[in-house]
Amino acid sequence: MRSWLCCAAWLAACSTQAMAQVGNVPLSAGDADKRAAATERAMTNDERVTLLNGILAMPYGDTKVPEGVPFGAGYIPGIARLNIPALTETDASLGVSYIGGMRGDGATALPSGLAMGSTWSPQLMREGGALIAGEAHAKGFNVLLAGGINLVRDPRGGRAFEYLGEDPLHSGLLGGAAVAGIQSRNVISTIKHFVLNPTEIGRQFHNGIINEGALRMSDLLAFEIAIEEGQPGSIMCAYNKVNGAQACGNDPLLNGVLKKDWGYKGWVMSDWGSVRATDFALKGLDQQSGSQLDAAVHFGKPLLDAANQDKRYRDKVSDMSRRILRSIYAVGIDQNPPRKAPIDFTAGAAVAQEIAEKGMVLLKNQNNVLPLAASAKKILVIGGYADAGVLSGAGSSQVQGEGGPVVSLPTMAEGPFAPIMAQNYHRSSPLQAIRARAPQAEVTFRDGRYPAEAAIAAKNADLVIVFATQWMSEGLDVPDLSLPTGQDEVVAAVAKANPNTVVVLQTGGPVAMPWQGDVAAILEAWYPGARGGEGIAAVLFGDVNPSGRLPVTFPASVAQLPRPGLPGAETIEPNFQGYGKPGQTLDIDYNIEGADVGYRWFARKGAKPLYPFGYGLSYTSFERSGLAVTGGKTPSASFTLRNTGARDGADIGQVYLVETPLGKTRRLVGFSRIDLKPGEARRVEVAIDPRVLADWTSKGWKIAGGTYRFALGASADDLIEEAQVQLTERTWNYAK
Repeated sequence: MRSWLCCAAWLAACSTQAMAQVGNVPLSAGDADKRAAATERAMTNDERVTLLNGILAMPYGDTKVPEGVPFGAGYIPGIARLNIPALTETDASLGVSYIGGMRGDGATALPSGLAMGSTWSPQLMREGGALIAGEAHAKGFNVLLAGGINLVRDPRGGRAFEYLGEDPLHSGLLGGAAVAGIQSRNVISTIKHFVLNPTEIGRQFHNGIINEGALRMSDLLAFEIAIEEGQPGSIMCAYNKVNGAQACGNDPLLNGVLKKDWGYKGWVMSDWGSVRATDFALKGLDQQSGSQLDAAVHFGKPLLDAANQDKRYRDKVSDMSRRILRSIYAVGIDQNPPRKAPIDFTAGAAVAQEIAEKGMVLLKNQNNVLPLAASAKKILVIGGYADAGVLSGAGSSQVQGEGGPVVSLPTMAEGPFAPIMAQNYHRSSPLQAIRARAPQAEVTFRDGRYPAEAAIAAKNADLVIVFATQWMSEGLDVPDLSLPTGQDEVVAAVAKANPNTVVVLQTGGPVAMPWQGDVAAILEAWYPGARGGEGIAAVLFGDVNPSGRLPVTFPASVAQLPRPGLPGAETIEPNFQGYGKPGQTLDIDYNIEGADVGYRWFARKGAKPLYPFGYGLSYTSFERSGLAVTGGKTPSASFTLRNTGARDGADIGQVYLVETPLGKTRRLVGFSRIDLKPGEARRVEVAIDPRVLADWTSKGWKIAGGTYRFALGASADDLIEEAQVQLTERTWNYAK
């Protein structure tokens, strides 16, 4: 499960001596350091500062994008004298960003982050990352603003759909694999948003309050693992404050944790419009991004003047530029520059569909109503614009294919961000895919605007498939867990009229489902990407056996959340930029749950969710047995997975820590996705990262001496077999 950038022996010792690939010639981290240092010594301060300030590379205000530079998120000019390439940046969490069609082209839209997280597959994440990087390279980009690692602390968070889940080990391993895939194509990847950025309300000023131990064991651990796994060339800091200081000017986090404790050698770029002062350079920020969105170009002339007058700034500017050069050389973007080329949309669609299919989660399947029989005679499809396409999330991660969206519903009438805030649908119709899969059936469609009309139509069908959607976007949180625009009422009315009702959810995160007990089946398809319609039909009809497992907990209601009331909902006006009114503040207390995010919070409170973390059904059945755990400095767990059903299928073995000498707990410590044929069994071994067994103390990570109990599970709530091991007390700082 380690990335191609690392070897196991190195990873056990230190995270800063990876091998990077430059073309066909391996370049060691040490060589990249030496080359960067040599180039930096040859630079003037003017040239150094040139690398430290980037513009938003699209028409905005008075900014003129240089000729030949592709419209995208950012541009930093190169230095021809020293053969330093320009940095051309694009948003790319889920594919090369569409930016409202401004470039006049499209790209392959991968499924949402939670869909990718539901695969529990580092290999698929690598493939998806490599795909995005290849398309970006062919469009003229060499830096991707990718790798969303933030934990889903609140399912109402507007960017929850971009992230991978609620567990630090799961998010770190999958996110790091995606970064490794991107950088395998000689494209620099970021990971973001560092750190504690789970909500969007007042995102430019809200202040996340959390103690160091809880942060180290949750959000920071996810980033730490992802950095080790993927060795990203850059880290993007967040908009929000953490413990009173802006994340992009947070000395304890940037200089302390990231650069000193973890030894990170790449550079820290700001999020767009998040730099408040020139002294952010002294506090650990290396590059101002999209500077026209800030009140001033702090990393332009003010930084140059400071460097010419103050040794502290002069030394910092040297270090800042050296870090950028180091990533350029380590990833090889100078040796393998972007070259405009056609996009292979067929190949991209195949990858997107595979991820969508393996990320869909079957939540309910009463009386095995799924898979649908191809002999069904009268099928009614309702709602969700299923006749046209599949939903995507909005904001800077918005991706669209050739021709743009098939349906686009404006959510704001004016402003520069209106195009990326539209409710858009990819050109992949579930209705057409269902008709293609069931050519003998009478397949009809109703838009679902009126519950009464939908119920009347449902009475005359053999089977009803309701497509329900929850649109989410960067910049806006959702107020609750309901389906918007009366869709819960539609589902309830249809289920009452026809017991053979299947609900296909396209949501950005968990929803409450008050009708859950009345429908026959529920399939969570998330935002399924470029070939989502075909993927949904393949799962519904059994061409693909569903194998996704939830990467987030589905609460029964908001009352079960650490903060039932959405922070800031009553005092802050939501908008994309999130600046708020002058002097406005919002403190969010994350010490309520601390490190116990998601399923850990539910375990602590003894609460029963609607659907637990790790949950998912299949068209076959599995047996999980034989859990054994070994201790020592490199602990591991092994277990057997067996397919006891009649169909090929994939299961995800999950091992949880359930008790330490300090008390009961619930922590995912290892997992593995395994494909099995009917009757096939396989013995699986997974390494256990010591940090997920430890607690953070004033002396660093500490494993208390004593008995540790583990359980093998089908989910965080379904723990079926236990094993225990004795561990010796151990304390260490940063390297494992």
